[in-house]
Amino acid sequence: MEDRTRTRRDRTHWLYLAVIVAVLAGILVGWLAPGTGRALAPLGTMFVDLIKMMIAPVIFCTIVLGIGSVRAAATVGKVGGLAIGYFLLMSTVALGIGLLVGNLLDPGTGLNIAGTAGQGAQYAEEAHGAGGTVEFLQSIVPTTLVSALTAGSVLQALFVALLVGFAVQAMGSAGEPILRGVALIQKLVFRILAMILWLAPIGAFGAMANVVGRTGLDAVVQLATLMIAFYLTCLLFVFGVLGVLVRLVARVSIFKLCRYLAREYLLIVATSSSESALPRLIAKMEHMGVERTTVGVVVPTGYSFNLDGTAIYLTMASIFIADAMGQPLNLGEQFGLLVFMIVASKGAAGVTGAGLATLAGGLQSHRPELLDGVGLIVGIDRFMSEARALTNFSGNAAATLLIGTWTKSVDTERVREVLDRKRPFDEQTMVDDHESHPIADSGGAKDLIPA
Repeated sequence: MEDRTRTRRDRTHWLYLAVIVAVLAGILVGWLAPGTGRALAPLGTMFVDLIKMMIAPVIFCTIVLGIGSVRAAATVGKVGGLAIGYFLLMSTVALGIGLLVGNLLDPGTGLNIAGTAGQGAQYAEEAHGAGGTVEFLQSIVPTTLVSALTAGSVLQALFVALLVGFAVQAMGSAGEPILRGVALIQKLVFRILAMILWLAPIGAFGAMANVVGRTGLDAVVQLATLMIAFYLTCLLFVFGVLGVLVRLVARVSIFKLCRYLAREYLLIVATSSSESALPRLIAKMEHMGVERTTVGVVVPTGYSFNLDGTAIYLTMASIFIADAMGQPLNLGEQFGLLVFMIVASKGAAGVTGAGLATLAGGLQSHRPELLDGVGLIVGIDRFMSEARALTNFSGNAAATLLIGTWTKSVDTERVREVLDRKRPFDEQTMVDDHESHPIADSGGAKDLIPA
């Protein structure tokens, strides 16, 4: 059986090689024929939309299967509470790192940005349209039970899945047929997802051609200092902060974890969207040995609350703009503005270009005279969004492993075997049909569902 799994994985290897070729081709087309590159934008957008179409069903099946199989409801509450606390702490750490690097480098000092005035207002309007904390909380409750699976909202799907999962759990043995049905639906959902992923080269080609066609390579060269500083800061956070935590708590190498998630990183770079890798992250963390309940709660919640890359971006971009406009922020203003933005980013999580919109909204609220400076980084924001997405994705992967370790809901032996490539991930089905890993506090229910 292991040989057959290896063969399946080898076939998909060509898919990701094609993605690399498509990215390079997209860069060339966008550079040499900008008009054609911009016209190819729908290819990238349609691929990301196809992936987003699968996110709600994946979350729903994962959480219902996880919670429905756990006898003790307190287990879910413990995981959720620990996850929120961890997310708030890590966002603060990320903010602090961005603040430190931004003040040390001062990459915006001496720049002339007179020609960019007036380009930030539209992004501030987007952030305002996203609403505040109250609107954000209200948006979690869907119009109907079914609309949560069709509206495309991660938190609505999470909310409904929790309700259904607890309801099935309360039904006891009467809910076993429902769990078996959801398990079959999960296999179907992942099979559809595997089919969609074969379109990744087309989506990557269109996305990269559009980005380069719109921004040109000159924008990248002009603001290379900020981009390099931001990328290095994200690397410092992932391999420094997260790497140390994962090593100390879970006894796992961050380099092995990143190698295990290499294809997801490539998918994010190709599409500039971390959502394109969300379903695969859920499947891979389950395969690695983290229980469904933990994965189902931590990953979807993290996509709205654990925005480490966005926190670093908001910090460094604010300092950059203020310095470039000759109106640097003092330390008190930096903390006040950036804490506001971290909170605001939760409400703007569903907005396209949320990082840029939240940045503009925060500047408008605290230092409106700096709003015009947003136009300076519009040209490279798409390139920086890839680093944001990669960092957010890494943070959520590490959080799932850490919280699984703290709640004793992870099979440590299986984690080592998977990261050492002794248990390859089935790229075709994304579901482990022939193995079952334990589910905490589930009693006899743990054998109901194939892992």
